[in-house]
Amino acid sequence: MAVQTLNDLLGAGVEGRTILVRADLNVPLKDGEITDPGRILASAPTLSALVEAGAKLIVAAHLGRPKGEPDPQFSLAPVAAKLAEVLGRNVQLAGDVVGQDALARSEGLTDGDVLLLENVRFDPRETSKDEAERGKLAAALVELVGDDGAFVSDGFGVVHRKQASVYDVAKLLPHYAGNLVATEVEVLRKLTAESERPYAVVLGGSKVSDKLAVIEALAPKVDTLVIGGGMCFTFLAAQGLSVGSSLLEESMIDTCKDLLERFGDVIHLPVDVVVADKFAADAEFRTVGAAEIPDGWMGLDIGPESVERFAAVLGAAKTVFWNGPMGVFEFDNFADGTRGVAEAIIGATGKGAFSVVGGGDSAAAVRKLGLAEDAFSHISTGGGASLEYLEGKELPGLSVLEA
Repeated sequence: MAVQTLNDLLGAGVEGRTILVRADLNVPLKDGEITDPGRILASAPTLSALVEAGAKLIVAAHLGRPKGEPDPQFSLAPVAAKLAEVLGRNVQLAGDVVGQDALARSEGLTDGDVLLLENVRFDPRETSKDEAERGKLAAALVELVGDDGAFVSDGFGVVHRKQASVYDVAKLLPHYAGNLVATEVEVLRKLTAESERPYAVVLGGSKVSDKLAVIEALAPKVDTLVIGGGMCFTFLAAQGLSVGSSLLEESMIDTCKDLLERFGDVIHLPVDVVVADKFAADAEFRTVGAAEIPDGWMGLDIGPESVERFAAVLGAAKTVFWNGPMGVFEFDNFADGTRGVAEAIIGATGKGAFSVVGGGDSAAAVRKLGLAEDAFSHISTGGGASLEYLEGKELPGLSVLEA
């Protein structure tokens, strides 16, 4: 990626200048409390480098999926509080995105100050399909920064979106890739252009349809494709097995049959599963063979024999990409599959493999299960963006940064 980096911007000097950073601070909340601050922690190095160099910092970010208007449940207030704690300095939260409060606060910034704009998706222009509308919001963001400002793209989790604060603003200001974005691209390049064999991919999550494009892109290129999570039941159904009341995409069964015909030597499916009588943490559960799921019961995790088999192939890998949990890891009784596969990847990493955890639920699982983050080579912050990069798609938020 031939782009200017944060080091280029720091080398040019930022003291006294206002810098707009698009960060990915889209953290999970429960009852207003942040349950996993991973993305805030990942954004901190770029933000700290700028404020310590004397920049006046304006941060744009989103949280959740508000419908283009202010919604208190998606306010960035808890994010501002956590960011202040992480940075060790006061973080102002604007009462709006580019309105009177944001403008007044931006004009009052002094060197080293940090202003977090309210959820940028409260403004419908952020996600508009109309380029002119997005351009108006981008111009308003530039107005906050002023004539000698610059834009740093550091929200890798949104670079696959053509949105005002990701794409359009980069066309109006001198633009740079933050450390997080630069690192993510370097890592993903290793997975595509420079991967060492054997190369294993682990895919989980609920739907085959969500992962179909990446399966199609990676299956011809890898040695092992392990499939778990809710999506495995559509593959099992494609083999003619009964899956009880497990998650099933009936419209994808023929697609899975085709994938198994073409890539059956690469695809590895569970041979046993942990089934439950209902979707609940306190459900009755037991382990059964993949061909023995009782009617009315649902698979919520892969079983121990599957973990053992998957661990054997993962342990021999030199490159591993993991995206998606193996089961409902949020419930303790259905977390062992995800834990077992994660530990197998850690074991391979310890023997010299290059391992990447592909963001989203996988990264959350690593932290919830108490696994050491530095036991993996890299934990991505961008699930969807990572997958689209690996599929070979052009990511607008990256292409706009190219010099």
